[in-house]
Amino acid sequence: MPQAIWLSWDLGVRGDYEGLYAWLDAHQAKECGDSAAFLQYEYAGSPRDALATELRDQITLSKETRIYVVWRDGDDGKLKGRFAIGGRKGAPWSGYASLESVDADEA
Repeated sequence: MPQAIWLSWDLGVRGDYEGLYAWLDAHQAKECGDSAAFLQYEYAGSPRDALATELRDQITLSKETRIYVVWRDGDDGKLKGRFAIGGRKGAPWSGYASLESVDADEA
C-alpha cells in the first residue's frame, strides 16, 4: 500500500536534475516549492532505505547530492525524517538571529 512521503533535495550545481525529475514524474509527485515534492510511495521496511536504494539506481550521485525524506511512521503515527542520501551541513542562516539576553530590570 502506498504511503505519503515528502522529499527535499539539494543536488548541487551540476546535479542529475533530469534523472531525479524523471523519477519524480514516474511517481506522479506533486511540486511543493523549490526542491520539495510530495508523493505516494510504496515500500517495504524503511522508506529511507527503500528510497536510497531506488534513487542510487536511478540518478547519478555526486558528493554534493543530498535527499531528505519525511514520512509518518506506521508504528506510532509520528512524523519522521532522515537523509536518504547525503547528510546535514551548516545552515546558511546560522548567526543571523539576535540572541541578546534581556535583563529582568529592563523588560
